[in-house]
Amino acid sequence: MQTDPTPALPGDPPTARGAPRKPSARFMLTHPLHILSLGFGSGLSPIMPGTVGTLFAWVSFVVFNQYLTVAEWGALIVIGFVAGCWFCGFTAKKTNVADPSAVVWDEIIAFWLVLLLVTPATFTGQLWAFVVFRFFDMVKPPPIRYFDRHLKGGFGIMFDDLVAAFFSLLVIALWRMTV
Repeated sequence: MQTDPTPALPGDPPTARGAPRKPSARFMLTHPLHILSLGFGSGLSPIMPGTVGTLFAWVSFVVFNQYLTVAEWGALIVIGFVAGCWFCGFTAKKTNVADPSAVVWDEIIAFWLVLLLVTPATFTGQLWAFVVFRFFDMVKPPPIRYFDRHLKGGFGIMFDDLVAAFFSLLVIALWRMTV
């Protein structure tokens, strides 16, 4: 039996090549890119890791927004998207899962974009942005579902959340126009 090329961690049972590997705190700490792709541990939540990752994005946005300009946020989001294509794909490959639920960097970048474009917003406005984004990210209505199923690798992991962010912003804009 061939073994997974990912180095085994102390106490880990051997896995067959191609067998899924559930990320853990120990796994996350084996490589700095895993720390980023797993949202600094927020993606390790046993319940709704995407939602916990999005909450992490929200809190980190509120903290960093005091220090970053719109242009700096824009650069961070673009760089985070491009880099995320690489390191989310890296982590996915190491777990042998095409789009592991523990990888939440895609939610972080996409929700930062949503918050940046709805700013200045009240807590209530940000809460509704969170709810709308989570709806599109979890339900994945067309065309989000199409991209989720047909785009592979790190780009696929990142892109469907970017589309969910676009639809969230569209809904928010339409709501603002009618109110």
